Amino acid sequence: MTPLLSTGGLAEVAAALPRALRAQGHDVRVAMPCYRQITTPHRGEHYCLCEADYGDRVVHGALRLATVPDTDMPLYLVEHEGYFGREAPYGTGAYEYNDNAERFCFFCLALFHAIPQTGWKPDIVHCNDWHTALIPAHLKTRYQGDSYWGDVASIFTIHNLAYQGRYDASSYGCTGLAPEFFHPDALEYEGDLNLMKGALVFADKLNTVSPRYAREIQTIEYGAGLHGILSARHGDLHGILNGVDYDVWNPATDSHIATNYDASDISGKRICKQALQKLFGLPAASVPLFGVVSRLHWQKGMDLLASALDDIMRRDLQLVVLGTGDPGIETQLRAAMARFPDKLGLYLGFDAPRAHTVQAGSDFLLMPSRYEPCGLGQLYAMAYGTVPLVRRTGGLADTVCGYSTLRQNGDEATGLSFVPLTNQALTRCMQDALTLYEKRDLLQQLRMNGMNQRYSWERSSREYETLYALAINRG
Repeated sequence: MTPLLSTGGLAEVAAALPRALRAQGHDVRVAMPCYRQITTPHRGEHYCLCEADYGDRVVHGALRLATVPDTDMPLYLVEHEGYFGREAPYGTGAYEYNDNAERFCFFCLALFHAIPQTGWKPDIVHCNDWHTALIPAHLKTRYQGDSYWGDVASIFTIHNLAYQGRYDASSYGCTGLAPEFFHPDALEYEGDLNLMKGALVFADKLNTVSPRYAREIQTIEYGAGLHGILSARHGDLHGILNGVDYDVWNPATDSHIATNYDASDISGKRICKQALQKLFGLPAASVPLFGVVSRLHWQKGMDLLASALDDIMRRDLQLVVLGTGDPGIETQLRAAMARFPDKLGLYLGFDAPRAHTVQAGSDFLLMPSRYEPCGLGQLYAMAYGTVPLVRRTGGLADTVCGYSTLRQNGDEATGLSFVPLTNQALTRCMQDALTLYEKRDLLQQLRMNGMNQRYSWERSSREYETLYALAINRG
């Protein structure tokens, strides 16, 4: 959860959605592991001891009671030094910790023991991704007749179906579930334990982070092997777009950018572009500047971009890349920067202020994703008057209305898009952007269209509020 610890978009959702629900008068509490990276001032105080009952053994931990930063919202931190006192939350480099199944089963089981000790009882537990997938399974099985948990509803949100918490069958013992639930209609998948599958079977309601992605994952192409169960539960599967925290992502108030601006006067964007060029060591040329803020990963289409760089760099443009990820893609980008030092700027890592600088200073933001459950970068780009260039999939298709070079009409357009998963399709779309850049009135229109979009968490939280009511009422 931002700002305590962030590895991606879920951290921003975990920070923003509870705040929005709290603003509507709901009593919201957030629970997460007490990772080593959470600094002492944010760890709160020891509240109670807790335990995870695996069935054949019990492992002890502690619950710390803190508050979500900049709020009075309770934050429950499940503490276990052996599981969570590590140098990274999920693993190091390209490898996850080999006991991740046990670590996150402990987290879920410990909450069942700890939360009743707080004297507070939820109506619903909102679980996010496979790390919390054991909770809906236990609510519908082990705790179904429990005096405290028996009537508590659950919703499970899929942020990325590709990551399912799939482990060897020998890990099933740490779930604390009875042996009869290790079968193809519950948590077993091709002989393995699949934690996410358990949530898809047992949660009262399911959702993912855009309407189109909710439809896509019911197909073989995007369903990652779970399309059958998702199709079977299509009536309980909903798509709710993520929102933007406009207190953080607002060019009129952003302290990270060279100068502030808004839709009434975006002349400051030129100064932000010069600052971005300087930050990445590029000359202050009056050429289209494309930005990337992304994990350098296959899912994000970064391999397409890396392999097309020689073609792209022949054109009159500049490109800045901020991100980290696949070592092979990083190597390709380093080599390209050495060949094109005046055209390609690179920062391998993640730095929040630098990300804001890229959004404000770029003319176009590249997001050529193979699949994208929602995507936040394109929403930030539009808020900053930066035109997103995306592959038309998932949440990118739901939020970016593509400009058509055939219609030559930007009345509703907020960006550019392409469909084929090829280098050629990406470079053709970038060429369309170069053409658009020369049509200043049209470019300005797309920028204004984007800045006038509003993807607020208030809107998204209202949709979650409706979904919670359906789950609680078993509707």
